[in-house]
Amino acid sequence: MLARILSAALVGVEAALVRVEVDVAPGLPAFTTVGLPDSAVRESRERVRTAIRNAGFPFPSDRITVNLAPADLRKEGASFDLPIALGVLAATGAIKSDHIGPFAVVGELALDGQIQAVRGVLAVGLTCRRQKVGTLLVPVDNRVEARAVDGLRVLAAATLRDAVGLLNGEANDSLPPASTPVSSSTSDELDFADVRGQAYAKRALEIGAAGAHNVLLVGPPGAGKTMLARRLAAVLPPLTRDEVIEASTIWSVAGLLPRSGALMYHRPVRAPHHTISVSGLIGGGSPPHPGEVTLAHLGVLFLDELPEFQQHVLESLRQPLEDGRVTIARASGVSEFPARFQLVAAANPCRRGCPSLDRCVCTPAERARYLGRLSRPLLDRIDLHVELPALAPDDVRGPVTSDVTEAIRVRVAAARERQRERLRTPGLRVNSAMNARQVRRYCVVPADAERLLAAAITRLGLSARGHDRVLKVARTIADLAGADTLRAEHCAEAIQYRGLDRQWRA
Repeated sequence: MLARILSAALVGVEAALVRVEVDVAPGLPAFTTVGLPDSAVRESRERVRTAIRNAGFPFPSDRITVNLAPADLRKEGASFDLPIALGVLAATGAIKSDHIGPFAVVGELALDGQIQAVRGVLAVGLTCRRQKVGTLLVPVDNRVEARAVDGLRVLAAATLRDAVGLLNGEANDSLPPASTPVSSSTSDELDFADVRGQAYAKRALEIGAAGAHNVLLVGPPGAGKTMLARRLAAVLPPLTRDEVIEASTIWSVAGLLPRSGALMYHRPVRAPHHTISVSGLIGGGSPPHPGEVTLAHLGVLFLDELPEFQQHVLESLRQPLEDGRVTIARASGVSEFPARFQLVAAANPCRRGCPSLDRCVCTPAERARYLGRLSRPLLDRIDLHVELPALAPDDVRGPVTSDVTEAIRVRVAAARERQRERLRTPGLRVNSAMNARQVRRYCVVPADAERLLAAAITRLGLSARGHDRVLKVARTIADLAGADTLRAEHCAEAIQYRGLDRQWRA
């Protein structure tokens, strides 16, 4: 007898429906799986056989053939265990599922018949909704994640016997109501007030947060670079409902969501070590898997000790910083991953990490060579270059004089609201994402600001990309000030944040 069960395979950060066709026919006992399965899928026959027997069902002593269609799509992982087992039981008459209509199944089986959680359930649910598959059967640990998809009926089972009962209508699935996410207390958050001094750098990070601009902090050890960078996420606005689903889908595919199935209600922050490879940062493998830039989508990617990264790794950031997407080509096909992140990087001004410039034992040539590891095209894509001085004794011992995180967060939220009202374009929410045409439309400058920008191009050697990025930063500065039009002082402040262009020109 032939049975068909729908399941899904992960392709990048999305899912594709797969037909699990199970044929049980007379013949010598055998269990064959075809349809381009990987090792984990081929090994499922042992888990399926043992789980069916331990769940109290007879396992047929016939020839079993499992086909995973389409046959040219690579299938990997253990999420096909449950659909294969249900297909065997349906082919032997243990399941009659006509009463629930089209449905899909994902889940891993333990030898005792327990159903284990799998990754990518949110992506599978979105694909089911898009393909008009009304019901999805998932492990209990994945039910909260699956219920995030509106318009999809979710069935959750803890064991193989429970799954059979649900499909036969012999058991009712009683899912609790979706829980409301509890935001973490702001009292425990990292606060900008903890960083003494560095008012110039705090102002730059506020501008970066308001417009989602990339930031590079350069200063001696102990100046507060890492402390400032790690506090940026605390002032960013919360994710919208669509952004929660978008970010959670990526983390679900990567298997990084909590076992409880809670979604990503806070912007992700990734901080890879400087020994990371190109595949780890950008993504790769066969089949391709998302890298750190994709895991930081809609959040912050913090690269500490930026010049210590291998140069070819840094250069691989050019396309994601410009396009907001990563394209990975392999012999098996091309995969695209979203990568709209905000880069925050930190660097010492010299290789030895001297405490201050006046006490630095490195020669000017050594300092230039160290920062010279950062290429001009890469620096061109970083909007704000911030130079931090060493802290003075009065800054360390003195009282806190800077704004707390909550005050900065309010100003950032107001500036972003002004940007949304002005741009009003689907997928365009912040100034940093404007293209060249939108820059010309929304960043019109007066004559005195035009002369200032022309002088900056001549003295700093700004490229056309650098010129547009200065205008985007100026537009964000104006939004923070509540100004409807750009003025010369906004452009002048934006130019001040191109310090490494000035050094490169020299």
